[in-house]
Amino acid sequence: MPIRSLFIARSSVGWRAAVLCCLLALWVSNASAMSIRELRALEKSDAKQGANYKRYYLVGVMEATLAAHDAGVRAGATDSICLNGRRLAPAMAEGFYQTELKRNSDLYEADMPVTLVMGNALSTVYPC
Repeated sequence: MPIRSLFIARSSVGWRAAVLCCLLALWVSNASAMSIRELRALEKSDAKQGANYKRYYLVGVMEATLAAHDAGVRAGATDSICLNGRRLAPAMAEGFYQTELKRNSDLYEADMPVTLVMGNALSTVYPC
């Protein structure tokens, strides 16, 4: 087998792997936070469990927001949420979200992510 054909075979495998990596990266980047509109639609989609779906999602958003904030602080970002030993229960997530939406109703649009609302709510309730 000539050397040139070996080079072409190896480069086509590398090219295929590069294309596969790019497609995987595009697929992963499409995962995004739910918008306020999508959360409202989720709540209305199921008469029996819609409210529970919303609560579970908000608890997850609250925990993820705190985890991302903690990681940012460890990486050198400024602290914007300080619990200082105060209580933070999962049942409080929906109250934080609703209060922040009411407090700044002119600020939020329906296509903004729920994580933005929760982050602002936590930094308002637990300031540093």
